Amino acid sequence: MKTPKLLFLLALPLLTTSCLVSRTKYNLAEAGRLAALYSCDSVNDLLTSKRAEFDLLQKSHNGLREDTTQLRNGIRNYQNLLKTNRNERDLLSTQLNDKMKQLDEREETIRQLRGVIDEQNARVKSLLDNVKSALTGFSSDELTVREEGGKVYVAMSDKLLFESGSAIVNEMGKSALGKLANVLNKQQDIDVYIEGHTDSVPIKTAVFSDNWDLSVFRATSVVRILTADYGVNPMQIQPCGRGEFKPIDTNKTPEGRARNRRTEIIIAPKLDKLYEMISAQ
Repeated sequence: MKTPKLLFLLALPLLTTSCLVSRTKYNLAEAGRLAALYSCDSVNDLLTSKRAEFDLLQKSHNGLREDTTQLRNGIRNYQNLLKTNRNERDLLSTQLNDKMKQLDEREETIRQLRGVIDEQNARVKSLLDNVKSALTGFSSDELTVREEGGKVYVAMSDKLLFESGSAIVNEMGKSALGKLANVLNKQQDIDVYIEGHTDSVPIKTAVFSDNWDLSVFRATSVVRILTADYGVNPMQIQPCGRGEFKPIDTNKTPEGRARNRRTEIIIAPKLDKLYEMISAQ
């Protein structure tokens, strides 16, 4: 009976040791398991946190992409607008250059026209001075000389040129026309118009049926004297009759009617050069 008891006593330390070893392993295993569980939870928490951060970053990224797209579109629009404005600016610049060129050409034309006009005015003034100088010695009720509208007007009264109711130029009239012819023959590029005028008192004779006839015959007589007697170029001269229809004074007084009975010699420098320049525009 002592032997089993003795064996038990001998085996007891071994059993105790074995139990101790198993408990230690268990504790280590349990600690490892708990650590693993804690580590997994931590990882899950960390993963959840990172996923939230990722979602936030993704949202921010999407917002930035949208903003970038809008900004790119805005830049593209500005570029298109800038290109359009540049094209419009280039077009406006081209148009402006064309207008400036036209303006320069127009100013040059105006300068040339002004030169021609100044030349014409100088010719008219010179012609006026020459006519006045040639026709000195006559009273104002016999003839007058004036410039109007770029033309020189020599108005000779009927008493200087004709007898009453006659279309035949008298000697004093021929003398006056001879002095005027000396001036006309020295002029180049001029037109000369001879206008006969009467008062409103009716006339009817064997020669003249009315004032129209009288004014035309008187104008024609003056033309014949200037061309046939004094050599004025017939291609430069033209007669016409105005009758009583272009008075310069009243026909209700003797003085007014006397002024209306006149022959006007109108000297007009040719404006061919000026017309050519204007027509070319």
